[in-house]
Amino acid sequence: MKSIRWLFILSLGFFVLGCAKLGTYSLYLRYQPVREFTSLQQKIGLTLAMAPFKDERPDTYYIGFHSNLQGDSNYFKSRPFPLERAIKESLSDALSRHGVKTIPISNWDGKPESLKNMETDSVLMIEIKRFWTEGKASLFRTNIKTAVQLVIHLGVKKEAKVFTRNVEVEKEVTETRSTPEGVEAMFNQILTDIFDSYFSNPY
Repeated sequence: MKSIRWLFILSLGFFVLGCAKLGTYSLYLRYQPVREFTSLQQKIGLTLAMAPFKDERPDTYYIGFHSNLQGDSNYFKSRPFPLERAIKESLSDALSRHGVKTIPISNWDGKPESLKNMETDSVLMIEIKRFWTEGKASLFRTNIKTAVQLVIHLGVKKEAKVFTRNVEVEKEVTETRSTPEGVEAMFNQILTDIFDSYFSNPY
């Protein structure tokens, strides 16, 4: 009985101390495609204008938090910062590796009529509705809820159309212990799932 009590105390101390380092952690967000997009250039062309992405979340500074047993929290922010920059730069890097040149533009009204005046084959704009994770620790585990919602607008000049898609992903997992590296990996996997599916069939 005494050994069980000591085991319990040691386990409790481990988890408390493991969550004791509080602060704000920057998570490196990157989309790394795992699929081959055989028809991507045929669909969107060789040049893609990237209009400013819009972060429409209530709190645009953080992308989540983790609460330890005492109720104290670590917070997470994106790297690069702000979040819309992180997603935009990640997409630009990934698309360039698939033969699509991205060109930043200062604005786009989102209307099909404006496509004919553009010097690119297509234009992309994303609204970030949700991008958030919450981790809450109990004695021997941490419950992590993560939600991402993006509204993707793609204007294609040759089609003279704007295609809009609402994408929502929610994940809930239970881990022995939450770490910034684990949260980072979860977000990046969600980005891969979303954009691999999207660019495989953008419209």
